[in-house]
Amino acid sequence: MSHGTVAPEAQPVSAQLAPRTVVLAVALVSFASLLLELAMTRLFSVVLFYHFAFFAISVALLGLGSGGVFAHVRREWLSEFQIGELGAWLCLLNSLCIAGALEVVLHTPVSLQVTGANFGRLTVIYLATAVPFFFTGVLFSVLFARSGAAISVLYGADLSGGAAACLAVVPLLNFIGAPNALLFASLAMALAAALWASDAKIRNLAIAVAFGFALLIAANYSGKLADVIYAKGMLRDPKWVEFAKWNAISRIEVNNQNGARYVVIDADATTAIMNADPDKWGEDHPGSPTPTNTGLPAEPGFNWKKSLMAAAPSVANVLRPKGDFAIIGPGGGVDVLRALCNGSQNITGIEINPIIVNDVMRGKYADYSFHLYERPQVHIHVQDGRSYIRSSRAKYDVVQMTLVDTWASTAAGAFALSENNLYTLEAFREYFDHLKPDGMIAITRWEFRQPREALRVVSEAIAALHEIGVANPQRHFVIVADGGLNEDGRPVLVLAKKSPFTADEYALVAEHVRANPNLVWLNPPAEYAGIQPLPPAASAFKDLIASNDPRRFARNYSYNVAPVTDSAPFFFFTLKTGYVLRNIAAGTGKGMDWRINLGVVVLGMLLIISVLAVLAFLILPLALHHPTAAARHSSLAGLLYFVAIGLGYILVEISLIQRFVLFLGHPTYALTVVVFLLLLSSGAGSVAARRWIGSTGNLRQAIALIAALICLDLFLLPRVLAGAVGDPFLIKLLISGAALIPLGFVMGMPFPSGLRLISTVEWAWALNAAASVLGSVAAMVIAIHFGLTVTLACAAAAYVLAAGFSLTWRRRTLGALGDPLLNG
Repeated sequence: MSHGTVAPEAQPVSAQLAPRTVVLAVALVSFASLLLELAMTRLFSVVLFYHFAFFAISVALLGLGSGGVFAHVRREWLSEFQIGELGAWLCLLNSLCIAGALEVVLHTPVSLQVTGANFGRLTVIYLATAVPFFFTGVLFSVLFARSGAAISVLYGADLSGGAAACLAVVPLLNFIGAPNALLFASLAMALAAALWASDAKIRNLAIAVAFGFALLIAANYSGKLADVIYAKGMLRDPKWVEFAKWNAISRIEVNNQNGARYVVIDADATTAIMNADPDKWGEDHPGSPTPTNTGLPAEPGFNWKKSLMAAAPSVANVLRPKGDFAIIGPGGGVDVLRALCNGSQNITGIEINPIIVNDVMRGKYADYSFHLYERPQVHIHVQDGRSYIRSSRAKYDVVQMTLVDTWASTAAGAFALSENNLYTLEAFREYFDHLKPDGMIAITRWEFRQPREALRVVSEAIAALHEIGVANPQRHFVIVADGGLNEDGRPVLVLAKKSPFTADEYALVAEHVRANPNLVWLNPPAEYAGIQPLPPAASAFKDLIASNDPRRFARNYSYNVAPVTDSAPFFFFTLKTGYVLRNIAAGTGKGMDWRINLGVVVLGMLLIISVLAVLAFLILPLALHHPTAAARHSSLAGLLYFVAIGLGYILVEISLIQRFVLFLGHPTYALTVVVFLLLLSSGAGSVAARRWIGSTGNLRQAIALIAALICLDLFLLPRVLAGAVGDPFLIKLLISGAALIPLGFVMGMPFPSGLRLISTVEWAWALNAAASVLGSVAAMVIAIHFGLTVTLACAAAAYVLAAGFSLTWRRRTLGALGDPLLNG
């Protein structure tokens, strides 16, 4: 946790409560607060949009910082309360405010429109979710200021509680879901209130509140009382929902739309459950639901084979009818059914979400899907797709991904956690490495009137083919659209073959396109140029392939279709920033195209909200508060030191979370592991700083070591993680610890050491918190435009600046200074 410090005149904590009681209470408060922060990322991904990775982090930092500032500004008033009484009432209020924040998030629709009303609703969510952290900031600020020599023990309890929350969040999300995880945080906070209370009536009230939350969680286990009401600005219709379940990865529901069943991921991405008997799929089935997203039952005489083989992805099955398939993100089984029924005897499905596999396809809807996932030819693995492919020794005829929307279906819900590296240059290279000599990757993406997504797939494939020795990939592509392209998008299949397509293969594609007039071959070779009229969009694909230089093509194209790498895996961010700003000014930008690129708008809105919130709740209260003599004589450079280390720490945290997404297999795991290890090691470093940092010279040495370790990570970490991505999860955790703990340990030293050198602790705390709030947004702006490597380099630069600012203190010995607040 991050906290401020005050100095009210009150009895020492040890004179009021038993030490063990205080330690347990601090651990529970910290547990509840960090559980709230982590669970919110899961909830935001469903209710809001995928652009909110850092949103909960920013909210938490703002709340904790403003709580510390409030405790300083009102320290005389707060000094009238004993710590037990204050802790009990603050925790009780906090438990209720957490439940209130949950209601605000569930009942506040935020749509896709860039309007003042949406800005206001986003601000309401931002401030409502910051209130619980505000109360925690007030309590810990007062507590640490009154604790004297007990600071180290209390800070250890704080860290232990936060670490426990990191360990608990995944099983809690898996077992009770995100809304109930927030209610569990309320329960923990109420129990903490009971521990703080010295008065029996207050203690009994707190226990009653905790018991009430326990009953509420039990009653809401099925989500009947508190669950998603608005998602992505739309009111959800519970009448359609037959099945719903949360886990740490996503929220899965199955909707019954007039007889057709659809798996809905995070209230957004949809995949139809196949209701076809593979042994009879060529026969007419009166009344069978269609595999489209219309939700309408089929007319009598509906034929699954005709329907599925008329879709663009079917071209891969036409060319490799009996091939070995690796299907990433099979969902409800569309691609699996198509491969099986075309004669494939070896189909490997890699699905990241166990709910889809075990609860839906092998569970409640096994009969409905004719036990598709239990067929002997079908081998389903619950794992991240890229991690599985990379660690596999098998070679495939086709590696297939059909509309795998990581921007919708990954769990943590934001730029920092949304792109799961399936569409990077390194990923494409790995797919090609796991193909047979004449194998192909088959990737279907949404495409629009002016191409960008499928076009970027082609760009990635060209770059990857270059890396495996293909100098001119002109005849390595077949690109087929499923209907006319418009602003809402149509599926477009990109086949990229390891070897050139043969004349016989081109003939098969031409025959299939003629048999299905809805399909449009966007890049026919010269011998088939007159097979059908080509839409204007076809020229973009032909020009890109002809250029044989995707980066140069992208520089002169209207959209950013350059290949993306693991360092900047923002595949879906294709709009150039200037274009977005012009659309905002003109009030244009509609459809799915605008939605997918909405991230830059949300980033801007959050930046504005963060700046206003920092000014209103951190800077202005201190600026308007009557300054002390020490504050009037404070060094500006000394205060900027705290800005620099705040920026450096948050830039490291955000970039490392993204780095570990591929390595650990999912954004939620990356968030949990990185925050846990940095929290634990930074706290240990904060405690060690009192013994190891004895002078300003030692402090600058520690900062120099931080910058050096970050630079070392810049070069070594990507290679280490890439080499171990296929290792068992336990080994990955050990590698994570070895990579993060030394850096986190040293990063925990600059803040508490700086506090021992400055007289205006409240200003130092406020500016550090402000830098962390704004830095959480800045980290993603830098990563989107320049990549994670540059983001991490900026963190190193921030620490170098901190070392420079520390020169204003000159060389002197650090005193004990009464155990100032420790902070990473």
